[in-house]
Amino acid sequence: MVDGVPGRKPFVLAVDVQRTSPQEETGVRLATLERTFEEWVRRYRPEAVAVERVFAQHNVGTVMGTAQAAGIAMLVAARHGIPTALHTPSEVKAAITGSGRAGKDQVGAMVARILQIPEVPKPADAADALALAICHVWRGSSTDRLDQAQQAASGVAARQQQAYAAARATQARATQARTRGARA
Repeated sequence: MVDGVPGRKPFVLAVDVQRTSPQEETGVRLATLERTFEEWVRRYRPEAVAVERVFAQHNVGTVMGTAQAAGIAMLVAARHGIPTALHTPSEVKAAITGSGRAGKDQVGAMVARILQIPEVPKPADAADALALAICHVWRGSSTDRLDQAQQAASGVAARQQQAYAAARATQARATQARTRGARA
């Protein structure tokens, strides 16, 4: 959890990693995550939630688990009316280090430097979560504006298509009326 606005250094409010046992049933593990997300949303009242966009990996099990956890985070955010943004791991790394191929050590070191904290957050998942939050603070507003512009453009295009279809229908009716009048 970080607080900040574009153009200023963000600062850390809190960080934690929720672990669940791989021996537990998936539903139980997801319910644990849901309770944790609910608690954090109620405690901190975030303005936005950033979630790592799941990408294809060789390990399908890891992708599935990550996607399920991401879905729970998005569900809790939606339940509270909090906008959610998705950022790819490469986008996060590039925002934090300048390179989309940075390693975990480099990301962790930059997170500590950006947040002006004395050491790299542990475990590495905590540093990754903070990197994601920082990325969203820095890039989220521009991404939101791009998404809004795309939605607005889609709306204009849909209205233009409707108007075009209505004009074609009117033209077709007029042509039919002329054809009937010419036969009579």
